[in-house]
Amino acid sequence: MSGTNEPVEIRASVELPAIREEIELHTSDGLTLVGELATPVDRPPVATLVTLHPLPTAGGFMDSHIIRKAAARLPALADLAVLRFNTRGTTSPRGTSEGSFGQGIDERADVAAAMSFVTARALPHPWLVGWSFGTELALKYGLDHGIDGAILLSPPLHRTSEQELARWHGAGPSLVALIPEHDDYLKPAEAAERFAGLPKLRRIDVAGGKHLWVGESQTKRVLDEIVGVVNPAALPLPAVWPATSDSRTG
Repeated sequence: MSGTNEPVEIRASVELPAIREEIELHTSDGLTLVGELATPVDRPPVATLVTLHPLPTAGGFMDSHIIRKAAARLPALADLAVLRFNTRGTTSPRGTSEGSFGQGIDERADVAAAMSFVTARALPHPWLVGWSFGTELALKYGLDHGIDGAILLSPPLHRTSEQELARWHGAGPSLVALIPEHDDYLKPAEAAERFAGLPKLRRIDVAGGKHLWVGESQTKRVLDEIVGVVNPAALPLPAVWPATSDSRTG
């Protein structure tokens, strides 16, 4: 953003003020992963989003648009820290993480490295936010760590076993799933079946939603739902920046 104080409509490529730090994560099997930590400019974060991107072999990376926009907007709009990184073997403009794609198995160490970073930095109230392939990592490995909960965007449930799902039954961390009406892999009716054994899971079926959440209206819906779970006091999110008193009323 430029230095002007003229209100700017929050859309697409707008990046709001934040402290943005290029970081490295170090895995237990000796790899260095590249990433970024974005935090509020003038106050500590109230919670932390640890984001897990879509399938790297299908173009997913730390700049996949929902994750990039969460980092661009939510430190300023919702007082959240946003950690995003490339899993092993994944490339983005930030750089390439060492290693090669591990089919969601070797990436267990990537999630652990991210959570070790959160602990080392004393980042508060961590939530895993997975999108597509990233939801598999959250479901498979989230309970290995001290998270407040996990938010699943378009979970395909391809790599998560029934045994891994069952671990969440009665688990302490919260679990929220956003299911697009027109998802390519798991539509609401099937999601209701697959998640039936998790009575504590909060399932949000999104009318008109698609797997990739393309377009500002879908982006806004996803970010609103994330903030509604993690820091509901920040809702409604303003539509312009700098925020004005009436921008939180619509």
